[in-house]
Amino acid sequence: MEKLRINTMNFGGIFDLVREEKKLKKLEEEMSAPGFWNDRERAQKISQERNRIESEIKMWQNLETDIEDVEVLFEMAEEENDESLLEEAEETIKKLKKKLNNLEVKTLLSGEMDKNNAIITIHAGAGGTESCDWAGMLMRMYLRWAEKKGFETEIIDLQENEEAGIKSATIAIKGPYAYGLLKAEHGTHRLVRISPFDSNARRHTSFCGVIVVPEIEDDIEVEIRDEDLRIDTYRASGAGGQHVNKTDSAVRITHLPTGIVVTCQSERSQIQNRMRAMKILKARLFELEMRKREEKLAQAKGEHKEISWGNQIRSYVFQPYQMVKDHRTGIETSNINTVMDGDIDMFIEGYLKQKAEAAK
Repeated sequence: MEKLRINTMNFGGIFDLVREEKKLKKLEEEMSAPGFWNDRERAQKISQERNRIESEIKMWQNLETDIEDVEVLFEMAEEENDESLLEEAEETIKKLKKKLNNLEVKTLLSGEMDKNNAIITIHAGAGGTESCDWAGMLMRMYLRWAEKKGFETEIIDLQENEEAGIKSATIAIKGPYAYGLLKAEHGTHRLVRISPFDSNARRHTSFCGVIVVPEIEDDIEVEIRDEDLRIDTYRASGAGGQHVNKTDSAVRITHLPTGIVVTCQSERSQIQNRMRAMKILKARLFELEMRKREEKLAQAKGEHKEISWGNQIRSYVFQPYQMVKDHRTGIETSNINTVMDGDIDMFIEGYLKQKAEAAK
């Protein structure tokens, strides 16, 4: 039992329960100080951090309790020679393994921005309606994944295709470690299927680009010069009533040096959409800089793989057979329907574990 307790107190040398309890106590003392809520924005950040740490501590404490309970069940099953108790203990162990795996994944999320919300952008590749339909399928997959995680989602921008699917979409996914998890999805996703839009029922290959960036705080500085921007306005096409449809409230910002384009039409006013689009642009530029640093580090280590969102990371084959395969980790499954319904944790976890192993 003592060995199991040590594992939960300091799992893998990363999660230190005593250290986190000290952090929690310090934050609670700060929150109880007079005038704490005078600066509401700062107070909300501290409050969120306090809730996050408290939630993690409870998860590890609950795991320790579960381990104790299952050991008692095994002892009782042996003493009473009770087959039903043994079955109950084995079932509890299965649940424990799942909990432990989830906690292990969280220990891998130690990056600077991993605990932040995520902004995910999906772009249909060349291929017309076929690629737009694939982009719509990917958007549904991520929305279903977020729903299962209990995360909040907000569609910031949506460019629908006339016949089917979408040309592009930008979605904010809000929840603890949303970025840390979804960064595994950054790259090109390839679909192979018999096209429902081809009267000759031929097999088509489609590509979509997925860009994932962290939602960053206003206090993080990213230099953006006015002369480097081209700002266009246009009529919003999404939901929002007559106001959205009759005014040029949607905003498109192009960052000329990098070619990054961000759009926003979720807010009612052009000013609000511009502010939101600038925040997304800031996040995109910040994430681009992080990837450049990662690329330099990889080159210094002698790794020659290109770190780019344009690399194909995963294939989804619907016909002539069914398989989803992640090309980075080799993880694959034939259960394509559950994957398209948002069950992508096996790919996310495999990527995070591989990256952690490579960093050792």
